[in-house]
Amino acid sequence: MSNDIDHEGPSRNVVDERHPVADPGLEEHLPRPTDVDEKAARRAELQVTGLFAVVPLLAIAFVVIYFAVPREMYVEFGALHANAQHVGLGVTLGLAILAIGIGAVHWARQLMSDHEIVEERHPATSSEEDRKATLAEFDKGVEDSAITRRKLVGRSLLGALGIVAIPAVVTLADLGEWPTPTRIGETLEKTIWGDKRNPEDPGVYIVNDVTYKRIKAADLRIGQLVNAEPENLQDYHGHHLQTEKSKAALVIVRMEPSRIKVPESRRDWQVGGILAYSKICTHVGCPISLWEQQTHHLLCPCHQSTFDLGDSGVVVFGPAARALPQLPIAVDDEGYLYATSDFTVPVGPSYFERDSTKDFKKGDN
Repeated sequence: MSNDIDHEGPSRNVVDERHPVADPGLEEHLPRPTDVDEKAARRAELQVTGLFAVVPLLAIAFVVIYFAVPREMYVEFGALHANAQHVGLGVTLGLAILAIGIGAVHWARQLMSDHEIVEERHPATSSEEDRKATLAEFDKGVEDSAITRRKLVGRSLLGALGIVAIPAVVTLADLGEWPTPTRIGETLEKTIWGDKRNPEDPGVYIVNDVTYKRIKAADLRIGQLVNAEPENLQDYHGHHLQTEKSKAALVIVRMEPSRIKVPESRRDWQVGGILAYSKICTHVGCPISLWEQQTHHLLCPCHQSTFDLGDSGVVVFGPAARALPQLPIAVDDEGYLYATSDFTVPVGPSYFERDSTKDFKKGDN
């Protein structure tokens, strides 16, 4: 029996342990039609350019639909009841993005360089030489993309990417109106307390915020607080109702006239110890409802800002920095309370454009 041992190492027919599967190598490279036929390449170039060129048309259609299609218009798709403007905006913007994507894929498959490359996986950290090589490869990639030779494709892509941003910019209009001084004066700085319901009325009547019945001065007891709204609030509906209601919310309080401080400038703003203040806290806009009869303090439940309604609504505690706006009120011949004008300062929390120099401060006359 032979007991020979091969001292020269393992058989050469054994595969290297590092590469248990034999390397099949690269398959034979088959050129694409666009690589050998200039007409095919030109045709592919026009196809890509056409896809990019349709994007500006879709972007223009998006803008036209945004401004021309009424927001109340709806379309029916079987059982689906969809807003016509939303459908149009979605279709045009979706097709624009799809055209860019298809054009880019077609460009890569038909016109960019089609050379297979094989290289060993490199370490996670690149060396300086690798970084330089990468930049060189990037430059080569730019050259292989044919963008320097097919300038029409590159320009059409840049145009498509640039124009497709217009729909996004247009939709920024839905974030709200531009806060110009005029627009602020018509919205944030104005409530419907200054809009009389009938020309014959002496002012806007004050009504209970639940029953919407007019409030009579004689029905209010000393120490009582009533939540109120303007009578003309009933003329509004939908989100307009909520907007005006949030700004015009009011608290009516009655105090002993001898126990309140009424500055000379507000002598005719109250009726026998009855005063009206905004219900909206000047800190962050919470509705205020915690009333201390003995101290005449009104507390905000959110952050404990405290206002002295017996002293023109000045802040006595908490983070609020401005007094509660007071509403000038009077009484008609039948004894019903009404507002003689709108608030003289904006209600609610502060904002950048707000002029706080007109706010009432303790000691003002």
